[in-house]
Amino acid sequence: MSEYREVQFKVGNNGDAVNVFGVGDENLRYIESLTATQVVARGNEILITGTKKAVEETKVLFEQLVDLAKEGNPVDTAMINYTYGVLVGQSGQWEIDSLTEALSDVIYTTPKGKKIRAKTLGQRAYVDSIKKFDIVFGIGPAGTGKTYLAVVMAVVALKKKEVSRIILARPAVEAGEKLGFLPGDLQEKVNPYLRPLYDSLYDTLGMDTAEKYMERTIIEIAPLAYMRGRTLDDAFIILDEAQNTTPEQMKMFLTRIGVGSKAVVTGDVTQVDLPKGQHSGLIEAEKVLAKIAGLDFQYLTDADVVRHPLVQKIIRAYEIYNKEGQVYRE
Repeated sequence: MSEYREVQFKVGNNGDAVNVFGVGDENLRYIESLTATQVVARGNEILITGTKKAVEETKVLFEQLVDLAKEGNPVDTAMINYTYGVLVGQSGQWEIDSLTEALSDVIYTTPKGKKIRAKTLGQRAYVDSIKKFDIVFGIGPAGTGKTYLAVVMAVVALKKKEVSRIILARPAVEAGEKLGFLPGDLQEKVNPYLRPLYDSLYDTLGMDTAEKYMERTIIEIAPLAYMRGRTLDDAFIILDEAQNTTPEQMKMFLTRIGVGSKAVVTGDVTQVDLPKGQHSGLIEAEKVLAKIAGLDFQYLTDADVVRHPLVQKIIRAYEIYNKEGQVYRE
C-alpha cells in the first residue's frame, strides 16, 4: 500500500505565486492532473498531498517553476508540461541541472517589450547552434519553434549589423492544393502561403518596422524559385518548409549562399507534400551533408512542442501509428 504524505511549500512572493498558480489557479489544477496529487493554495503557500513519491516529485516541480518565474518566465501549461517531462526524464530520474539557466536567457526583446526565450532545452541547443554555425538544419515537428526562432535570430543578426539583410524563402508546394487554382497574380497566390513568415516578422519587429524593411528590401520574402541564379552575400537566409524541396532545389538553395551569410533550413520530414514518387531534398541533404564540417543538424522532437500539451500527444500518436501500426495509449 502506497504511503501518503503532505508537504507545505512557499511559492516565492505573491507575484511569483500569481505566475505559478495561473489565472483562477488553472496551473494548479493542471499540475494535479499531471502528478496525481492534490494541491491546495493559501496565499503564496501550497499544501501538496499524495503518495510519497508523487509529493516529492511535485515539490521539486514547484521549486523549478518558482525559479523560472523569478527569472521572468511566464508559467503556463506548456511550460509546466515540459518542465515536468525534463525532471522526470525517460528513465524516471530527475534531471534538473541547468534547466533554469538554459530557459531564462533572453534571446531578444520585441518593440512591445516581449522577452523571447528558448522554452525547451532542444530550442536552446538550436539557438546556440545558429550562433555557432554558418548553416544549420532545424528538423522537427510542427510547434517546436523552428521557423520562429530562426526569424528571431535573423533579426538579432540584423540589429547587430552582422548581416545587412534577411531573406526568407519557401518552396511553392502546398498541402493538397495547387497554386494555379487560387485567384490573382503570382504574388497574390504565394502571399497567403508565405503568411507564417510574415507573422513571425510582425511579432518580432512590429508591423511598421517590418513593412518598412520589406519596402527597402532589407527583408525579402519570396518563393524558393526566386533564389535561382542569385548569389546571396552578407545575408541571413531562412529556407522554411524545406521538406517540400526537391533534391535539385535544395542543392540550388545551398549553393546560393555567399560571403558573410548565414543560413537556417527548417522542415518536418514527416510532413512531405511533394507529389507521389518525388524525393525530398531535406531528407537527401541529411544523408549527403552529414559529414561536412561547418554546418550542423539540430533535431527537435515532440518534447520541444510549445503549443497546447495535447499537441505533443497527437504528434507522438501519429509517429507510433505510422512507424509501428499501433494505437498510442498513455
